[in-house]
Amino acid sequence: MLKKSLQEFKAFIARGNVMDLAVGVIVGGAFSSIVTSLVNNILTPIIGLLLGGKDFSNLAITFRDTRIEYGAFIQSVIDFLIIAFCIFIIVKVVNKLMHLKKKEEKAPAAPAKTQEVLLLEEIRDLLKETKPKAKAKK
Repeated sequence: MLKKSLQEFKAFIARGNVMDLAVGVIVGGAFSSIVTSLVNNILTPIIGLLLGGKDFSNLAITFRDTRIEYGAFIQSVIDFLIIAFCIFIIVKVVNKLMHLKKKEEKAPAAPAKTQEVLLLEEIRDLLKETKPKAKAKK
């Protein structure tokens, strides 16, 4: 029983979509740290300068014995917006590439007409030509 379960688990892990998901999570984590660094080290100081030199990340309110750090929350929102925008751009580019790829794939050519079909078309065309002549004789 255990051996069969291990084999099923091994087959599950070896499937492509599980491996793709694992790679996506790892790359996403690395990308998240890059965006966090961008926000903390570049954007937050710039926004702080625009707000009159305030340290944006340390914005907080103290209520009784509790410190509410809304600056950190604002930074997280900025992180999220940047990541969401980057994902939006990536998805848009991938969709455009997939659309171009589908456009390049041409529809299969119509099968060649058989001799019988060609002969029937010729008979049809001859019949069309003779019908007006037959009506004119009456």
